[in-house]
Amino acid sequence: MKTASHCFVVPAYGESPYLDACLQSLREQTIGTPILIATSTPNFHIQSLADSYGIPVHLNSQRGGIASDWNFALDVATTPWVTLAHQDDVYLPGFSDRVSQAISRYADAVLLFSSYQEIEGDQIRPPTTLMRIKRVLLELGFLGGTSASTRFFKTNALRFGCAIPCPAVTLKRSTELRFRLDLKVDLDWAAWLELTSKPGAFVFLREVLMQHRVHPESETSAAIDAGHRLAEDELLLNSLWPRSIARAILRSYRLAYRSNQVSS
Repeated sequence: MKTASHCFVVPAYGESPYLDACLQSLREQTIGTPILIATSTPNFHIQSLADSYGIPVHLNSQRGGIASDWNFALDVATTPWVTLAHQDDVYLPGFSDRVSQAISRYADAVLLFSSYQEIEGDQIRPPTTLMRIKRVLLELGFLGGTSASTRFFKTNALRFGCAIPCPAVTLKRSTELRFRLDLKVDLDWAAWLELTSKPGAFVFLREVLMQHRVHPESETSAAIDAGHRLAEDELLLNSLWPRSIARAILRSYRLAYRSNQVSS
């Protein structure tokens, strides 16, 4: 039997009402792909869903926040490539197939990601200002292509913000990437920036392969309300630009953040 090159690990937390839909979407992939759950908050909700789908659960005894949960999820993956499947999101049936094809095609890749849609409730949201900005940022890095191999072009997709959507990312585990424990929101942006300095290509699969759920209880919405995102954006922009330019970029992002607001 052919050994799988890619798996999903779901960093489950609390009692998400959307976890069932996420797991179902992973089970409905057109090619069989290993699925695991990693959690630092074991409970009946997570375990019962895992049992119903026959998915193993790995317990993280460290309650260190999102970065700790994501690092643990990377550690329990059983294949060379892993997608950290966000528990509120939905992965379209062809996701794993397209990722596996890209792994075979791009031998130098260290990070793959696809396009995505946003969903609110049961509806697909029209593209927001923030999503349009991110698309422009991606074009700066990939210039209409699929692969960015040099540090300059990989960084171009990240110079003005994090245009690479974390839930749509598949990582090569041999990079030994770790998410920063001191960040609450921009840990993905910081991680992708770290990868730009290492050998290997970023690959952009332009097809929409997953749906990211936006809702008032999401970590992103809560972090924007609490001001964490602005503080962390400023920290990372200051590492990329002179302070005056970083502040100008940040002012434009304040307006774009309003598009993340959803009805309660």
